[in-house]
Amino acid sequence: MDKAKQLKFDKAYLRMAKEWGKLSHCQRKQVGAIIVKDRMIISDGYNGTPSGFENPCEDEDGLTKWYVLHAEANAILKVARSTQTCKDATLYITMSPCKDCSKLIHQAGIKRVVYLNAYKDNAGIDFLKRAGVEVEHFNDIAHQPI
Repeated sequence: MDKAKQLKFDKAYLRMAKEWGKLSHCQRKQVGAIIVKDRMIISDGYNGTPSGFENPCEDEDGLTKWYVLHAEANAILKVARSTQTCKDATLYITMSPCKDCSKLIHQAGIKRVVYLNAYKDNAGIDFLKRAGVEVEHFNDIAHQPI
């Protein structure tokens, strides 16, 4: 796919991930993720509590509960429960992955990560680059990647 067309698709999938993140019940951050393979969405996810748990993500002190799943982990786990595979897929996410999720991304076989906002710690991005995963950062969906 040529660069202009890829950029158009990247922005569209990031907009979808942003919209998906709005489904999260988390107050502090609403993060959305879309996994795309061969220009087909194979999974989606947003940050939240595990299935069967109460929806609020924060405790009475406003701190995130330890068992809240990140958006990319939810999307990868959804693929794991299906007949699909993440091998050679692209992950579109509204926030760069943490170091724990970056391990899941690499092990799942995702080859490319496109993200919108930077997480407070770059360790996850550094790990992905070291693992040979292509990483692109958009600072705004309307503009070019950084």
